[in-house]
Amino acid sequence: MTQYLLAVHHPDSGPNLSDAEFKQSIADVDAVNTKLQQAGALVFAGGLYPAESATVVRQSGSDVLVTDGPYAETKEHMGGFWIIEAADRDAALDWAKQATVACRVPVEIRAFMADPPESPRG
Repeated sequence: MTQYLLAVHHPDSGPNLSDAEFKQSIADVDAVNTKLQQAGALVFAGGLYPAESATVVRQSGSDVLVTDGPYAETKEHMGGFWIIEAADRDAALDWAKQATVACRVPVEIRAFMADPPESPRG
């Protein structure tokens, strides 16, 4: 089975939901989590603190720089994610469809590489 990342993307301000819609979304996400667990498809899931709480670590020459804030300045950021196991892309898409309905925001799906790519140097 292949593992997939289902990344939940929020606007910077969070989903534009009323209190009632937000509470229902939480209940709907819990229901998707339960379905994933019962199907044996859930590997790990989690919500993330807002993007402004991020720290970026990058190499610059022989130095390693640590800076506050998200890596990229965007209007949206990843607000949470699931890592699931699915038989194929279509099965993972079925889970992503349920996730986007529950979260009420876009969900990106990406497969994990089974094997790292070969080095161009051989």
